[in-house]
Amino acid sequence: MADEKKKRPTAAAKHGLEFPDLPGDTPEFEQTPLTRSEYITALSHFYRAEMHRSLVWRTRLDTTTNWAIISTLAILTTSLSNPAYAKESLLLGMLANVVFVTIEGRRFRFFDVWRARVRMIEENFYGGILRRDQVSPQDLWGSHVADDLLCPRFHLTRLQAFRARLMRNFRYIFIFLLGAWLTNRFSPSPVPSLTGHYALPEWVTDSLVGILYISLVLIAVFTPKVIAPELAYWGDPDHPGEPISSLDV
Repeated sequence: MADEKKKRPTAAAKHGLEFPDLPGDTPEFEQTPLTRSEYITALSHFYRAEMHRSLVWRTRLDTTTNWAIISTLAILTTSLSNPAYAKESLLLGMLANVVFVTIEGRRFRFFDVWRARVRMIEENFYGGILRRDQVSPQDLWGSHVADDLLCPRFHLTRLQAFRARLMRNFRYIFIFLLGAWLTNRFSPSPVPSLTGHYALPEWVTDSLVGILYISLVLIAVFTPKVIAPELAYWGDPDHPGEPISSLDV
C-alpha cells in the first residue's frame, strides 16, 4: 500500500516542482492519528468559522426586512398624498414586498446551511462536553458534516424558504398593506387625477391583488414547514437537498 502511494504522482510533481527527499520513516499526514487536543482545537476553530458565516447571513436577513419596512412606509406615504393613485401605489408596494421576501428567502437558504452545521456541532460535540457524556445523540454526525463540506447542499427548497420568511416577518407587512388597500378600495370615491382618469381600471387592481394574496395563502398552507430541529436535515440520505453552486459557496 505504501509503495502504491509512493508511485502515485503528486500535485507538485505534475507542475515540475522538486522537494528534498524526506527520511523514509517520516509519516504522511493522513496516516498520523489526531490526538484528542488536536481534534478539539480543530473543531473549535471550525465552529467559530461556521458561526461567523451564520451571523453574516443572519445580518443580511435583517437588512432585507429593513428594506421592506422602509419601502412600505414610503409607498404608504405616497398613497396618502395622492389618493387618485392610492390603489396603484399600494399594489406596487405589495409587488415590491414579493421581491423582498423572495430575496430574503434565498438568503435564508444560505443561512440555514451554516446554521445546520453549527447546530450539529453544538448538539453532538459541545452538548456532550457539558453533560460529561462521550456518546453523541446522533451517530456519524461528523461524517454528515464532512460530506456537507465536500458537497454543500441546501436543506430547504425555495418555497420552504419563501414560506419561512413570509410567516416569520412579511405576513405582517402584507396584512398591513391589504388593510390599507381595502380601506382605500371601499372608501368614498377618491379625487380624480389631473387628467380626469385613473391610472388603472379598478377590476385590474382588484384582480392583481386577489391573485397575489391567494397565491400567498396557498404557499403558506400547502408548502411543507421547515423541519426542526436541524438534526432532521441530515436524516434522509435519499433526499440530501439541492446542490449549491460553487460560485455561491
